Amino acid sequence: MKPKRKKTNPRKQARISNRLYLIASIYLPAALSCFFPCAARGQATGAQEQPLKTISLEDCYKLAKQQYPLIQQSDLIDKTRNYSVENAGRGYLPQVSFNGQGTYQSAVTAIPTDGLPKPFSNINFPVLPLEQYNVHGEVDQTIYDGGIIKQTKLSDIANADIQKQNLEVQLYELKNRINQIYFGILLAVEQIKQNEIMQKDIQSAIDKTNELVHNGMALSSSVSELEAELMLQQQNELQMQSSQKAYRDMLGVFINHKIDDATVLEIPASVMPSDSIARPELSFYDYEKKGYDVQEKLLNSGNRPKLTLFFQGGNALPGLDAFNITPAWYYITGVRLSWSLGGYYTLHNQKSMLEINKQTADIQKQTFLFDTHITMKQQSALISNLQALIDKDNNIIAKRTQVKEAAYTQLQNGSITIHDYISELDSEDAAKQTLLLHQVQLLQAMYNFQNTTGNQ
Repeated sequence: MKPKRKKTNPRKQARISNRLYLIASIYLPAALSCFFPCAARGQATGAQEQPLKTISLEDCYKLAKQQYPLIQQSDLIDKTRNYSVENAGRGYLPQVSFNGQGTYQSAVTAIPTDGLPKPFSNINFPVLPLEQYNVHGEVDQTIYDGGIIKQTKLSDIANADIQKQNLEVQLYELKNRINQIYFGILLAVEQIKQNEIMQKDIQSAIDKTNELVHNGMALSSSVSELEAELMLQQQNELQMQSSQKAYRDMLGVFINHKIDDATVLEIPASVMPSDSIARPELSFYDYEKKGYDVQEKLLNSGNRPKLTLFFQGGNALPGLDAFNITPAWYYITGVRLSWSLGGYYTLHNQKSMLEINKQTADIQKQTFLFDTHITMKQQSALISNLQALIDKDNNIIAKRTQVKEAAYTQLQNGSITIHDYISELDSEDAAKQTLLLHQVQLLQAMYNFQNTTGNQ
């Protein structure tokens, strides 16, 4: 013997659905404010006083990016890059230095004359003093530096590109936040519209039932039951309005414009998902590898010979003439070649480390693509599922509407109770609410898919 199947109560299910929505409308904005702390502080200072008449999702993306505090870091990165490149370029300017030295020596060079034939033995060569000094200035002009200055400039530019692209990655996350808030508002708007339709249906039933009570064909308690249901829907509307206001306030903070109940949020058009991936993270990994290539060239430049012109002038005791034991001015000029070979001791290991860094960047890029493809599969399945659910929702609504209209006729004839009619009314409303939810979820899923692939 098969066990009896428990009969479901559509009205009870509808009430449970409404309660779940009320709970979500109360706590979801608070939860979002935790994830989006800037929104929890209310409208930002300096926000536009006049509310916008209409706004699109793309407008929200642009405005949120412009207003987000992190965007200011982009200018700082540009300034730092310009200063660094300018400083590197000044390596071509003449380098001026001043040096001084004073010494006391235990011995000096002397020319012995003892034992020399005449007349050389009678020559008195000057004796250098034990106290000596040399004060001079020197000017060096780089002729060839092995390419260090050029590669240093390229390294500074590459580092700035990496930082800016990392900034773009962080700013890209704003789109996910805007999607959640924007589609949350759209859902609230549609649910409020559906709630108003249901209130009209209940009010119409109240008016008809009042006529039946007046004619002695229905009990006044039937009207009371309908009025209680109407008040419940009015209460739901208040909760929906509160939830919508919280979402609108958060969106206003992100875009620095006032968003009130009169502001119309354009419903985004359905989009065809594209499987190509154009996320900013991919460019970030490419910039990282480019930076490592520049560092390798900089290493090679640092181990090449350097050629400079120099001019040195000063005052010394003795001067250039060693036989002049009085202080003298002097200058020398020429070409200087220098080549340090110590860098070759570590060059191989340094290049190997850079190669490891490039391989690490490749692995991170491959991991990101792998994770992104997994997310795309999940989101694609969700889109297909929602499309199928919407088709079913439309069929369910058509059936529920037929049942409700038949119940309304039966109510007028007195063949069913008010309780039965409200049950059918709740069932139709629950079906329509489900359709609205699935429609908004489908749009959001499509745009989330675009956001995942980077094709927005």
